[in-house]
Amino acid sequence: MDMKKRIHLELRNRTPSDVRELVLDNCRSNEGKIEGLTAEFINLEFLSLINVCLISVSNLPKLGKLKKLELSDNRISGGLDVLAEKLPNLTHLNLSGNKLKDISTLEPLKKLENLKSLDLFNCEVTNLNDYRESVFKLLPQLTYLDGYDLEDREASDSDGEVDGVDDDDDEEGEEEEDEDGEEEDFDEEDDDDEEEEGVEGEEEDEVSGDEEEEDLGIDGEVDDEDDDEDDDEDEVEAVKGEKRKREPDDEDDEEDDDEDDD
Repeated sequence: MDMKKRIHLELRNRTPSDVRELVLDNCRSNEGKIEGLTAEFINLEFLSLINVCLISVSNLPKLGKLKKLELSDNRISGGLDVLAEKLPNLTHLNLSGNKLKDISTLEPLKKLENLKSLDLFNCEVTNLNDYRESVFKLLPQLTYLDGYDLEDREASDSDGEVDGVDDDDDEEGEEEEDEDGEEEDFDEEDDDDEEEEGVEGEEEDEVSGDEEEEDLGIDGEVDDEDDDEDDDEDEVEAVKGEKRKREPDDEDDEEDDDEDDD
C-alpha cells in the first residue's frame, strides 16, 4: 500500500495532532521519501517504519515528542546526524537490518541525550571486534544495546516500552473496569428488585391465605345454619307423623265408648 494512503486511513476522523502512535510498516515509500508524514503530528510518540525501503532519515519531519522510532529492515547506511535535530527526545531507536558498517556512522547519536536503547541486529557493524564495548564507550547515555546492558543483563519489558504510549491502554482498562463496576451495580439492583418482588409475593400469599380462611369460616357458619334449619324441619315432620298416628287411635277409642253405652 502507498504510504500516503496508509496515513490517510490511519487518520480517519482524527487530525494529525490527535495521533500518538503511527505504524506504517511494509508501505511503499516514494524513492525513499516518507510522503504524508509531516510536522503536523506534533504529539506523535511512537513511529514504526519497518521495511519501507528507506535509504535515508533526512526526510523525516521534526517530531519533538517522538520517543520511539522503528527503522529496521531498511537500507540506511549513514546520515544519522539529522535525528538529533528533528527528534531531540528520542529514547528508543531500532536500526536492525540496515547497512551500517562502521562505529563512526553511529557517532552522531551522541547528540541524542535521552537515548537509552539502541538496536543494531543484523547490521555489519555488529561483526566488529569489541563491538559492544566500543558502542557503549561512544554512547555513554545508552542503557541497552541490542536488548542487553553493559553487564549483559537483559532489558525488562517495562524498559522496552515508551513512557506515555500505553496510556490509552490504561484508560481503556479503567473504562472496562468502570463498565464492569456498573454491570455489577445493575446486577445488585436486579437482585434487590428480585428480593422485593419475593417479599411482595409472600405478602400476597399471606393475604390470599387469610382471605381463604375467612371465606371458609363464613361458608362453615352458613352450612351450620342450614343444618339447624334441616333439623327443625325434621322435628316438625316428626310431630305431624305422631299426630297422624294418634288420630285413628282416638277415633277407635270413641267408637268403643259408644258401644259400651249401648
